[in-house]
Amino acid sequence: MMPFIEDQLDAAYTVHRLYDPAQKVALEAALPKIRAVATGGGTGLSNEWIEKLPSLGVIAINGVGTDKVDLIFTRSRNIDVTTTPGVLTDDVADMGIALMLGVLRHIAKGDAFVRQGKWGREGFPLGNSPKGKRVGILGLGQIGKAFGRRAEAFGMSVRYWNRSAVADTSWKSCVSPVDLAEDSDVLAVCIAASAATQNIVNADVLKALGKTGVLVNVARGSVIDEDALLAALNNGTIAAAGLDVFVNEPNIRQDFFTAPNTVLMPHQGSATVETRVAMGELVLANIAAHFAGEKPPTTVN
Repeated sequence: MMPFIEDQLDAAYTVHRLYDPAQKVALEAALPKIRAVATGGGTGLSNEWIEKLPSLGVIAINGVGTDKVDLIFTRSRNIDVTTTPGVLTDDVADMGIALMLGVLRHIAKGDAFVRQGKWGREGFPLGNSPKGKRVGILGLGQIGKAFGRRAEAFGMSVRYWNRSAVADTSWKSCVSPVDLAEDSDVLAVCIAASAATQNIVNADVLKALGKTGVLVNVARGSVIDEDALLAALNNGTIAAAGLDVFVNEPNIRQDFFTAPNTVLMPHQGSATVETRVAMGELVLANIAAHFAGEKPPTTVN
C-alpha cells in the first residue's frame, strides 16, 4: 500500500510483513497472536495460512476482488473479510474506456509509429469511432454501470448480461454471454471472478463477438479462456483486445507480447494516487473497527 498508509499501520499496530524475508523469524513467533491481515485482491490469503492464525478476526483486502480468499471457510471461523468497494469504481471504468479508445484509435501503435520516425514516410491505418457502436457489458455491478455511463457519453448504445436481475437500469438485458457478444461491437468484461465465472468468456463468446469485435477486460484474467483469446486474436476471430488483467500475472504468457491488435496494461485499473489513498484509508478503517470490537464497515462475507 502507499507509504503513508503503511506508516499509519505501524503507528497503530505491531505489523509483520510476510513479503520481507528479514521478518520471517518474528512472524513465525507471532502467528498465534495475529488478529488482522491486510492483503491485496490478487494475493488474498490461503486457507493454509488462515489455519496458522488462530486469533485472526479480519482479512482486509485492498481492492474488490475476493477470489483469492475462501469466503465460506473464513465465515466458518468467524473471520470478517472486507474489501474497498466504491472508491475504485470510477478509475477502473476509466481504464476500461481508455483501453477501448486505445484499441479503436490505435494509440499504442501511433505512439510507436511516431517514435520510430515513420510519420511522413509510411501510411498509418484509420481508426474507428466509438460513436454509434454497441457496447456489451459482461457483469453489471458498480464498475459495469460506470463503464456503461461513460460509453453512453461517447454515443454508444449499451446492453448487458448479469448473473442476477438488475432492476435499476433501462439498458437492454441479454439472455446469455453469447447473446451479449453477438449483439455487441465492444464487449467490456467487468464481472467478478469466482469458480462460477472462470473462463466465462470462451471460444463461443469470442466467435459471437466476431471479426470486427473488440474485447476489453478490467475484471480478472481468470474470467477469460486465454487459449481461446489468443487463438481468436491470431486467427482474426475478433479484431482486437484491450487487457488490464491476465492469468498468473505478472508472469503472463509471452504469446500476448506478439498477439496482434492488442493494448496491454499491467493491472492498473485502480492505480491512481487518489484511489489508492481512498482504498488504503478504507483498509485502515476496517482494521480499526475490528480492534474496536465493531463489525468492519465493508464486510463481504
